[in-house]
Amino acid sequence: MSLRGHAVLLTGPAGLGQYDLALALARTWLCERPGAHGACGDCPACHAIDVRTHADLFVLMPEQQALDLGWPLDAATQERIERKEIKPSRQIRVEATRAAVAFTQVTHARGQGKVVLIHPAERLNVESANTLLKTLEEPPGRVRFILATEAAHLLLPTIRSRCQTHAMAWPTEAEGQAWLMQTAGEGSTSTRALTEADWAACWQAAGGRPQEALAWARLGVTARLWADLPRQLAQGDWSAIVDWPIPRQLQVLMLLCHDAMAVAAGAPPRYFAAEALPPDPVARRLSGYWRALQQAWRTAEHPLQAGLWAEAWAERTRAVFARTSGQPATAAIHSRA
Repeated sequence: MSLRGHAVLLTGPAGLGQYDLALALARTWLCERPGAHGACGDCPACHAIDVRTHADLFVLMPEQQALDLGWPLDAATQERIERKEIKPSRQIRVEATRAAVAFTQVTHARGQGKVVLIHPAERLNVESANTLLKTLEEPPGRVRFILATEAAHLLLPTIRSRCQTHAMAWPTEAEGQAWLMQTAGEGSTSTRALTEADWAACWQAAGGRPQEALAWARLGVTARLWADLPRQLAQGDWSAIVDWPIPRQLQVLMLLCHDAMAVAAGAPPRYFAAEALPPDPVARRLSGYWRALQQAWRTAEHPLQAGLWAEAWAERTRAVFARTSGQPATAAIHSRA
C-alpha cells in the first residue's frame, strides 16, 4: 500500500478492520524506529499510543466509541457525562472537531509530526465535516490525517476529494481463518479454546468478514450453537442468545431472515447451513418480518425494556416460522443457568 498524501481514507465493508489498520498506520508514522513491517512496538512513541497518551496523536470519534475503545475524552465532556448532563454521543460533535483543528496548529512534541485519526469518518455530521475541510486540504506543518469508514458514500464529496483513498480488499477464507487463529492465540482463554469447526462457524456467521467473525467468537458462538440456533429461534426459544446485547439479538434475526428468504427464492443461504434452517417458511410472512426488523434496527441500541423486547421478538419469530400444523402458543424465553 503506497500512501504519499497527507490525508488517507481507508474504506471497505464492515468487519474488515478499518480502525485497526488506521491505528497501525498512525503507529508507523509516529514510531521512532519503524521497520519494513511498520511500527517497532517497543519505542516510547509506541508505548505512548498503547496507553493512549501520545501527545502527537489526536483520535476523533464519537464519545461512545471512544469510551468503548479506551480513548480518553476531554475533561469537560467526561465530567458532563459523569454528571449525566449529556449522553455519550454516537456522532462526532463539532466541538470535538474544532479541538482536532486546534491540535493541528500546535507544534509537535516528538520528532515524527502529528496525526489525526478519524473513525468512523461517516459519523462526521455536516457541521463537523465543514469545520474540518480547510485544515484537511492544507494542514499546517507535519500533520497527517487518517480517516477510516465502512460507509464512504455517506461522507461529503468535499471530504473524499481531499483524501487518497485506499479500498480494503476481502481476504480469502484461508487468509481470514489464519488471521482468526493467530488472533485467538493472543486473545482471551475463551477464544483460545475454540476449535477449527467453531472458527468456521464464526466465519460463516460473519459472512467472511474477519473482524465480525472475531466479534461472534468473543460472544460465545460455537459450531454447535450456530447449527442449533435457527430452529431454536423459530420455536421462540431465546435461551441461547438471551444474554447477548439487543443489537446482536436483532442482527442474528436478520441473518436468519435473510437466509430463509434466500432459500425460499431458490438461492443458497449465506450465514447458516441449509439443513439448519426451519423448513418451508412462508415467503409473505418473511417479507413483513424483514421490514419489521429493519424498522427495529433504528432503535436497537435504545430498547425501552430489554426483557419485554426479547419476549415480543421471540413470539413474533415463532409466529413467522410456525408450520401450518401449529406450534405452542407461547414463546419459550429462558435464562441461562
